[in-house]
Amino acid sequence: MSQRACSKLAASLFASACLLIAAGPSLAQDNIFDEARFGSVLGVDQANPERGVLITGMLFFDPWDHDNATGWSKFTRPRIHIGGDVSTAGETNQIYAGFSWTAHLNDTFFLEAGFGGSVNDGNLHPDGSNSPALGCHTLFHEYLAAGINLDKNWRLVGTAEHSSHAGLCGSDNSGLTRAGLMVGYKF
Repeated sequence: MSQRACSKLAASLFASACLLIAAGPSLAQDNIFDEARFGSVLGVDQANPERGVLITGMLFFDPWDHDNATGWSKFTRPRIHIGGDVSTAGETNQIYAGFSWTAHLNDTFFLEAGFGGSVNDGNLHPDGSNSPALGCHTLFHEYLAAGINLDKNWRLVGTAEHSSHAGLCGSDNSGLTRAGLMVGYKF
């Protein structure tokens, strides 16, 4: 997938997500979305510096009622997430999807982990630039997050994410490592 095509796809997903948030109350009544998050991330890997800010967004679905699960069933009933990072400086864009698990420490604080896959428009091999050499356009994607519930709907979430291919696409595997802050709305 070309960088231009991936950028258009990521921008389309972001615009669609914004429209869905605007329609939030009516969609929430139909239980389509569980949560939407938007914010920004920065590349934090000093060996493969990425320039600029990346706009990021995620949508969560809860088809197995993860929020109301208790004990071990919380692990067997994850939420589903889809999301994307769009570069503002011509760096690597990506879209991703996977499963997420949230552990509420109390009514205010929570921790979260997610695992899945991603598609990117980055460089596959070293090209003389500072951009990471990813080895392939399809990567594993995982993230860790810590959040604060501001009220019953709004939350602030710090996140760190990583995408790489675990050596499955050859020796070029710089990966993408990013961290940032997101604002979430729980429907």
